[in-house]
Amino acid sequence: MTPELILPHEGALPVFSARPVWCGRASTVIGDATLGAQAWLGDYSVIRADGDRIVIGERFWLGHRSTVHIATNTYPTLIGDRVTVGRNAVVHACTVGSDVVIEDDVIVLDGASVENGVLIEAGATVFPRAHLAAGFAYAGSPAKAVRAISLPQIAEQAERLREASGDLPALPPADEPDPDPSVYVARTARLRGRIALGAGSTVLFSCDLHAEVGPIVVGANTNIQDNTVIRTRGEGVVLGRDTTVGHNVRLADCRIGARSLIGIGCVVAPGTVIADDVLLAAGATTDPGQLLEGGHLWGGRPARILGVLDAEKRTMMTRVVEGYVAHGMAYRRAEAALA
Repeated sequence: MTPELILPHEGALPVFSARPVWCGRASTVIGDATLGAQAWLGDYSVIRADGDRIVIGERFWLGHRSTVHIATNTYPTLIGDRVTVGRNAVVHACTVGSDVVIEDDVIVLDGASVENGVLIEAGATVFPRAHLAAGFAYAGSPAKAVRAISLPQIAEQAERLREASGDLPALPPADEPDPDPSVYVARTARLRGRIALGAGSTVLFSCDLHAEVGPIVVGANTNIQDNTVIRTRGEGVVLGRDTTVGHNVRLADCRIGARSLIGIGCVVAPGTVIADDVLLAAGATTDPGQLLEGGHLWGGRPARILGVLDAEKRTMMTRVVEGYVAHGMAYRRAEAALA
């Protein structure tokens, strides 16, 4: 059994030490990734090594709609043996030891280091460059040690998490997009309803965009990253140009301005208005109807101003947009070569 979609990046293809024991619907592995024996990849799961390497040990379990990624030319992602990742989690540009359980909706961020024998409880956020010592369960945002835990307890929790994962229900057929040639919509992305994609925009792997009522409008050069889900049940969603929507974000009936970045795992509530030039930190949430003023870094649950959006952060945000325009062109060529 192999993933539904395998793509190269800059000539590098994934390497599997043995065929995975399971690969779910729309499972995707890309680029310079190496996976050990007995891997299990859930529905819509994504492993994307496009700018640094991903190395994963044996008996790796990646839950439905979870994402493993790197930080381009900055951090690889290195994962040990017997690691279990739940649903809708993101393991990003970090190092994870062996015998680790990462539960549902967890975010592990750039430069973090997780030692052997750790449990990260559902909904936690491991902040950039954090260090999680062995032998503890961690919870919260930022994740902090809440109790000691033994390896047998971790193994038991891994088994419970796997048993509880269940099957994702079959979704209705997606619409066949016919975008501008400069637009990239991944083969494993699902688009339904009235959706307008601006020139140079990208909708990446396992994203699910459903304009049930109002439209979804995506500005030029805006990128929507893996496993993001956008739903409209009211007026719709509008994303300004040159904006980034990170992995595993949830958006509903909101407005997001130009040149903004919505961090990994954010949840943006209906009626939220995010102005131009906003950075919403990973794992943040908004309240319904909240207004996020431009020119600031926002974060927290619910989001509050953490600081001014300085020149360094603005430059980083611009580089991300430029990088994803290039990624979209490269992935479009790679998918065309498979046809």
